[in-house]
Amino acid sequence: MRLSEAAALALATRLLEEHGATRDHAALQARVLVTAEMKGHPSHGLCRLPRLVERMERGLIDPQTKGTQRWRADAVLEVEGSAGLGPIVAMAAIERLAPHIPDLGIGLVAVRNANHLGMLAHYVEAIAAMGLVGIALSSSEALVHPFGGTQAMLGTNPIAIGVPTAEDPLVLDLATSIVPMGRIHHHAATGRPIPDGWALDAAGKPTTDPKRAKAGAIAPFGDAKGYGLGIAIELLVAALAGSALATEVHGTLDSQSPCNKGDVFILIEPSLAPGLPTRLSAYLAAVRASPSKVAGEPVLVPGDRARQRRAAASRNGFEINQSLWEDLNALSPSRILVFEGQRS
Repeated sequence: MRLSEAAALALATRLLEEHGATRDHAALQARVLVTAEMKGHPSHGLCRLPRLVERMERGLIDPQTKGTQRWRADAVLEVEGSAGLGPIVAMAAIERLAPHIPDLGIGLVAVRNANHLGMLAHYVEAIAAMGLVGIALSSSEALVHPFGGTQAMLGTNPIAIGVPTAEDPLVLDLATSIVPMGRIHHHAATGRPIPDGWALDAAGKPTTDPKRAKAGAIAPFGDAKGYGLGIAIELLVAALAGSALATEVHGTLDSQSPCNKGDVFILIEPSLAPGLPTRLSAYLAAVRASPSKVAGEPVLVPGDRARQRRAAASRNGFEINQSLWEDLNALSPSRILVFEGQRS
C-alpha cells in the first residue's frame, strides 16, 4: 500500500503519543522515521516503530526526557541520555550548543545512553540549516567483522557530514559497514535474500540468507578502508562520550536491554571568506555537469538522490508493506485504521 507523508506522520505521531511521548517529542521522532521512508531507506523508517513502542512499554525508553546536559568544557556539551528517544536528546543538545558556535568557532556534543538516532543525515541537515558545518558519528552493537576476520567486533558506526552552500547543503551519510544492519532486518522482514558479499553467518561462512546474517557479521565497506574508518569511529565515540565499546553495546536492535551506545556531534563555524557559499555551490554544479559514464544518468553529489526521492514521495507518497501497516494498527489502543491522505 502507499502512504502520503501526512498520513505517515499522523500514524507515527499518534502511536508515540499513545505510548507516553509528549506531542513535540512524538512529532520529532515521527519526522525522523518518515523522512527515512521518503528518502528510500525503509530500514530506518516505520519498521522501527514497533520496537520503539515495545521499548517504551517496557520502560527502556523514557519518551519525555531530553537527557541531562553538562558543560564539560567551554566547547564540549556532555549529555547523559537517560534512556531518552535518540532524536529528542540529540536535537535538544545541538540546539543548546549552536548559539555558542559563532563565539567558539567549533563545539562538540557527546551523548551516551540515548536510544537509536535513525538516519544521521537528519542532524547534519539541521546543523547546515543553521549555517554551520555538521559532523555526526554514532556507535552500535558489534555487527561488523574486521577486515580479515569472521566475528562481529565493530559497530556499523555511521558518519554523516553536512556542509552549507548557497543552495542545498552537501549531505553525506554512510555506515562503515557495507550496509546498515537495518537493511538486513528489512530483507528478513520482507523475505528477500541479501546480495553476495554483504554478510557472513554465525559460522563465518558467506550467506545470502538475511536471518543467518542477523546471527553472523556484516562486511566492512571497501574492505580494509571501511574497517579502518569504522574502528577509528568506534574508539573516537567511546573516548569522547564515555560510552561502551561495540562488544558491550546493546539496545538498538532489541527490546530487552537499555541502550548504551554513544553519539558525537561536531558543529563548526564556516569561513567568512567573501563569496564562499557561492563558490561551494558552483563547485558542486561543476561536479554534476562533469562527463557521465552512462548516457542520460548525470553525475550526482552526496545528498542528491535522497532529495530526489524525498521530492517524489512528497508528491506521490511511498510504499509501505501491508503487514507492517497491520502491525502498526494493532499497536494503537484506539486503532489507526485509515488516515486522511492514505493511498491504497
